[in-house]
Amino acid sequence: MADNYTPRMKKKYNEEVAPALMQKFQYKSTMQIPRVDKVVVSVGCGDCKDNAKMLEAVIKDISEITGQHAVATVARKSVANFKLREGMKVGVKVTLRQNRMWEFLDRLFNVALPRVRDFRGISPEAFDGRGNYSLGIKEQIIFPEIDYDKIEKLRGMNIAVCTTARTDEEARELLRALGAPFTND
Repeated sequence: MADNYTPRMKKKYNEEVAPALMQKFQYKSTMQIPRVDKVVVSVGCGDCKDNAKMLEAVIKDISEITGQHAVATVARKSVANFKLREGMKVGVKVTLRQNRMWEFLDRLFNVALPRVRDFRGISPEAFDGRGNYSLGIKEQIIFPEIDYDKIEKLRGMNIAVCTTARTDEEARELLRALGAPFTND
């Protein structure tokens, strides 16, 4: 990407969303305005502990979706009932910041989520009390980057949107202004 490139959603945040939030919540400083800090996309694949090829396929899918190389996560504890040993690879995650984060959120809100069958919106209640939003997706094929014929298995993913908002209400307004399709809109 070029140095002077600004993602569409970041431009919208700077020109429309930040001034609207400043006015609505009566902030005294521009540094109080909530902003999106990072987006973490993770996939748990416990069945990958035996099959390294499957883990590579999951890493490839997540890397295509996010535009950034994903890393394997390892088990922190051994669990005998699941035949799991400490250090085994059991998942994949990627943390997005800056322009890649804005591009991913734009694709998520405007392209991927509307492709979900019978989509009515995302829950406005999935905040953690500190202004962070978590979203679960059942299939990775809602993203246009994934070729349906080349996937080995349908997998879900967790998406955590971390904001600098102090309350859930501020974070909800931030995401709503950015275009998050909440159910009660």
